[in-house]
Amino acid sequence: MKKKHKKKKLNKSKKFTKKKKSRKVKKTRPRRLKRSESRSKASGKNTAKIKKLSYAEKKAENLAHISNGLIEKGRKRGFITYDEILKTFPDIENNILFLDELYEKFAIAGIDVLEGGNLLNLDLDLNDKDLNKGSMHDSIQMYLKEIGQYPLIHAGDEKDLAKRIERGDLEAKNLLARANLRLVVSIAKKYVGRSANLTLLDLIQEGNLGLFKAVEKFDWTKGYKFSTYATWWIRQSITRALADQSRTIRIPVHMVETISKYKQTHRRLFQDLGREPLAEEIATEMGIPVEKIHVIENISQETVSLEQPVGDDDDKSTLENFIPDDKILRPDQESSRRILSDQIREVLNELNPKERKILEMRYGLLDGIQHTLERVGEEFGVTRERIRQIEAKVHEKLRQHEKISRLKNYFD
Repeated sequence: MKKKHKKKKLNKSKKFTKKKKSRKVKKTRPRRLKRSESRSKASGKNTAKIKKLSYAEKKAENLAHISNGLIEKGRKRGFITYDEILKTFPDIENNILFLDELYEKFAIAGIDVLEGGNLLNLDLDLNDKDLNKGSMHDSIQMYLKEIGQYPLIHAGDEKDLAKRIERGDLEAKNLLARANLRLVVSIAKKYVGRSANLTLLDLIQEGNLGLFKAVEKFDWTKGYKFSTYATWWIRQSITRALADQSRTIRIPVHMVETISKYKQTHRRLFQDLGREPLAEEIATEMGIPVEKIHVIENISQETVSLEQPVGDDDDKSTLENFIPDDKILRPDQESSRRILSDQIREVLNELNPKERKILEMRYGLLDGIQHTLERVGEEFGVTRERIRQIEAKVHEKLRQHEKISRLKNYFD
């Protein structure tokens, strides 16, 4: 009997193991897409492509519209300036092919592209003779002599250097930058005199920063010359520096352009009307609110140094010597103040000590601090109402005093 029982147990365990072995993992097959779903996905991709195309078309239409406006402006005057192109297309250095097309349109329309200096509305133009004046001449000549030692490179060499730069060759970067340092000087000379804070060497340094950016971003596969591409980076760097550092208080670039338009409109209206134009007339001409004209007028004011010399060279007077100090009284005011304080002291001496001290605490005649009724009451050990009554009684007494009528002349 015992043996049969053991056999039954063994059979149960075998059945259990067989059940375990018979378990299989079901593999899930990927669900097949229905025709409607596949069509919707395909249509979604097509709509995305259409959206991308429509965005590109809109961008192209916008560029064409802006360039047509610039061409129309050039036809009226017969020329267009580099600064106007840079202001209209601030990121044009990233699209040199579009710039080449724009140049072709200018050539077809008979529009000359000239140097301009209207970004900061400064008309000062210095020639080489002016550059030779001053102590900076020696340092400029030394710099020109130094950069004159670097050889120029041809268009084919530019491509070779650009390929080396793509591979991370630092020496190629230096060679391409050094070969175009003369270009920076030629551009920087055209901006001399537009800011008292930036000398020619400062402008050259700012232009060199733009040149280094052009070296890093130059794409030789586009087919244009490096000098054409670098010119816009150099100009942008110099004009931004003039906008940022030409004033003691920095003005954003967009406000500099607005101020320039305001000054041009003001000058044109002054010539047409023969008088100073009103703010409303300038606002109507520019198409902006009158309040913004007042803001522009306040911002466009030039700052003047207090240490600015006044008079002849022998006279060492500065502007601060002629500005009155409002905190210091004039001699006549100081004498009147002393007489007034003496007479007030005589009137207060006729009061009893308690009344006098109450007035001194209430009006700060001793320490300049005006105490409250509660604080004065604490000092004398009475309520604030009692202090108010005493103060009113003293006021009535002083109104009837004969010397008070004389003091009124000092306040007229």
